[in-house]
Amino acid sequence: MNKDSGLKKINGNYKGKDILSLDQFSPKDILSLYKKTQQMKKIALATKPVKNLAGKIVTIIFYEPSSRTFNSFAAAVKQLGGQTLEVHDPKTFSSVSKGETLEDTIRVLEAYSDAIVIRHNEIGTAQKAANAAEFVPIFNAGDGIGEHPTQALLDLMTIYDKHRRLNNLTGIMVGDLLYGRTIHSLIRGLSLFKNNTIYLLSPKELKLSREEYNLFIQRNIKLIEVDRIDDLPKNADFLYWTRVQKERFKDLRVYEKVKNTFILDKNLLDKMGWKNAIIMHPLPRVGEISTDIDEDKRSVYLKSQIRNGMYVRMALLDLILRNK
Repeated sequence: MNKDSGLKKINGNYKGKDILSLDQFSPKDILSLYKKTQQMKKIALATKPVKNLAGKIVTIIFYEPSSRTFNSFAAAVKQLGGQTLEVHDPKTFSSVSKGETLEDTIRVLEAYSDAIVIRHNEIGTAQKAANAAEFVPIFNAGDGIGEHPTQALLDLMTIYDKHRRLNNLTGIMVGDLLYGRTIHSLIRGLSLFKNNTIYLLSPKELKLSREEYNLFIQRNIKLIEVDRIDDLPKNADFLYWTRVQKERFKDLRVYEKVKNTFILDKNLLDKMGWKNAIIMHPLPRVGEISTDIDEDKRSVYLKSQIRNGMYVRMALLDLILRNK
């Protein structure tokens, strides 16, 4: 029997489902995932073998470079006793280089796998993979400038860890709002909860597209675009500072012009205060956050945020693949 592919709501039941978009989730689904994530954290910290995914094989195929997402998925599978098939840069080192279609690649890989994790440079590719896969779930690990749902889920977990809520938040998002799929996914996630306000700061060339902006303001979230750092609120609950993505620019002269427009450093922190905020970044950084605040107690991008990536992916894998 073929898998019923497509964008299916979680509705409290993760078993066998694709993870393609934050639109699949309800607030209740996200809060229940948080509880599961805490269980996975205990498993990881205990450093004792478990067999939750014993006998399971997860293929991880990335058409774009990655260190955190790729390796945290691989670590998550292995923490739970499963195994991985790992495919880096298939455009160079697989039959893709011979002209094989995405659909055929997915159908071949699912013959060896219990799930497939895919990253691709084109928006909508994860959905195409889900449509092609007949029997196994697909995890969207980033599709072009579209979504990165597991990153958004770990970001939501990180915010919840600090504030014990995902509503009534004031957030600040800075950097590449046009191409930043982590930005797009996190806004989607926060729009599921009530009374959240996000301030958006970027170079004018990298503002959130009008299509995305209009889509989001129709949801349950308030977006405020500003042009200067001084226009940002000092009572923010989180800062989400992102890099300008060189790989998204066709004209590198434009990239060089905007890449260092907004830099977060100790002087700016001292000026703005942000006493109750956590400082987040999806990584990698390329100069937009100074290393002089890495050890600041508010900085979580190299601490709990990155660790939550493995715990959240463990939770999803366990809920979707584990035989109970």
